[in-house]
Amino acid sequence: MTAPSHTERARSFDAAAAQYAANRPSYPPALFDAIEELAGRPLTGARVVDVGAGTGIATTLLHQRGADVLAVEPGDGMAAQFRRSHPDIPIVRGNGNALPLAAASADFITYAQAWHWTDPARSAPEALRVLRPGGALALWWNTTPLDIPWLAAQASRIDRRFGAHPAVEQNSSGARAALADPTGRLDFTRRKVRWSRRVPLDTHLANIGSHSAFLVHGTEASTAFLAEEKRLLLDAFPDGIIEETYDVDLLVAPIT
Repeated sequence: MTAPSHTERARSFDAAAAQYAANRPSYPPALFDAIEELAGRPLTGARVVDVGAGTGIATTLLHQRGADVLAVEPGDGMAAQFRRSHPDIPIVRGNGNALPLAAASADFITYAQAWHWTDPARSAPEALRVLRPGGALALWWNTTPLDIPWLAAQASRIDRRFGAHPAVEQNSSGARAALADPTGRLDFTRRKVRWSRRVPLDTHLANIGSHSAFLVHGTEASTAFLAEEKRLLLDAFPDGIIEETYDVDLLVAPIT
């Protein structure tokens, strides 16, 4: 069986947009504090372009922080879900490789769980084109901390069945900043923010099932894996409540 392409994985979310919106984790207030600290400016009142906005999880939090946010999303299904959930936030169709925006028109460009779907050799220069002097590019990912035994065991099971664990892939220590900008024109500072949420077991399973590694392998393979995962996790969490822990991996590059 041929491995799914990067494009196929990127497009897989459109058919699962409602599942994504209902079950994916959010981000903690401390993340946005860190973005402001590393950027040297507040989000409140700033013109923020949230690229790869998906169903609007990060976009909404930026809006609530007081930013003037414009969402950019390439996928049909994700954009439709965004519009249903957030009719008060503007969204345009496009992607980070060729932003449909004027030069020097944004104070922040943000990518939540989305930069790895771009070609950084194109998206890095695009960010520099669109950002104003004094602005900042902020990239972040919710990643799974493997120092927590049950999460490490689950990641290993996912890796054996589907390949790279969707929550920790591309997260090798020290490598992400170099991979994020092959042009060498951006000076990233890295920060990690740990947080957690308590959710029903079915929400946890729907969350991991909404990752591209599961979506591209089809319903039968995913359903079988998640049924076995439910059995294993009920042994460990008999009350059916899971505490998911995340390390948000944040990269911020101020623009001078």
